[in-house]
Amino acid sequence: MTRNDIDFGTMAIHQEHTDGHHAHLAPIYASSTFTFDSVEQGMRRFSGEDAGYIYSRFGNPTTDATAQAIADLETWHILNPDGSPLRARALLTSSGQSAMSTLFISCLNAGDGILATPSLYGGTHEFITKMLPKFGIKAFFSDMTDADELEKILKDKPEIKLIHFESPANPTMQCIDIKLVVELGKKYNKLISVDNTFSTPYLQQPFKYGVDYVFHSTTKFLNGHGNAIGGVLVGRDLTAMETYVHQTHKLLGVNSNPFDAFLVLQGIKTLPLRMEQHCRNAMDVAMFLDQHPQIAQVHYNGLPTHPDYEISKKQMRHAGSVMSIELKDGYDKAIDFVNKLQICTRAVSIGTVDTLVSHPASMSHAGIPREIRLKTGITDGLIRISVGLESIDDLISDLEQALG
Repeated sequence: MTRNDIDFGTMAIHQEHTDGHHAHLAPIYASSTFTFDSVEQGMRRFSGEDAGYIYSRFGNPTTDATAQAIADLETWHILNPDGSPLRARALLTSSGQSAMSTLFISCLNAGDGILATPSLYGGTHEFITKMLPKFGIKAFFSDMTDADELEKILKDKPEIKLIHFESPANPTMQCIDIKLVVELGKKYNKLISVDNTFSTPYLQQPFKYGVDYVFHSTTKFLNGHGNAIGGVLVGRDLTAMETYVHQTHKLLGVNSNPFDAFLVLQGIKTLPLRMEQHCRNAMDVAMFLDQHPQIAQVHYNGLPTHPDYEISKKQMRHAGSVMSIELKDGYDKAIDFVNKLQICTRAVSIGTVDTLVSHPASMSHAGIPREIRLKTGITDGLIRISVGLESIDDLISDLEQALG
């Protein structure tokens, strides 16, 4: 059987790894360096003539096994135009932020431009607007839900080399029509990258629509238990991934460590099961909150009232488990609500087995100027909820008592 003959869940469990001692699970190779049988062998490895490990910043069996497992899931059942299975290469990094920075720095040079959606994770927005200009890279923003506006900026700004977006976006849950952006982007010969953290490859596979790069914060759903920081960059251009992207990864020193990679690899085994329960709980929570008299608005793309409901339905298996809400009485009531929670956990991040609740304006998006934050829909009273795997009755009871 080939990987295109088996189910996603089976592939998530049966991950390939190489070990001379026939270990059942991929071992943790807690070694900073690797030995050579001879100087000549070392020379061949450094020159690329021989495959083999040299130094864990360059590559490590545990991190490589985890990276390959994610690449296989991102390309599961996707075919090239000639009917052959799509292959991708992945690099595991020390965080989602380092996966993103590796991509941007390896693909962009001074004089190039990047086009992004305004609604982004705060760290991504800050990197694009504060760090990339230091390297002579221009930042542009566009509402990619408007095809005419997108095409106009691509025409007017030929220096744009890379189009980047999140779908769903953090924390507004805005969804982008990936197929539409790819069609326009390729018309103007642009690279396209997607942050797929909120969806995971179980809910959405951007490579299916022709994007060039996908990255994740593996800290979130791929790990699923909140016990390891990490990121991954996956690319369909194998030559690029094995040359200048890998070189950037190596020289920046953003490699993952073997122990965190091992934890992510174990988390992936239960990814489909967890995502199904996450999504069921989230739908129930969203419907409860949507009917509550103290809630002004629920931003969840699984609700038919969400403006991107149809797009989400078209390109995602389920709507995911993250949402944001706004209370009618604004900031003070929102803070009071979060403080009164008893089961839900007050913490940033998403994707853990427990429900996490945070206040983006003062936490994850605090570094974005208020006027820009408000334009993207991140109000002072917006609350983000990453729905976990607890009993749905307990979750709703907790939310109900906190709303008073």
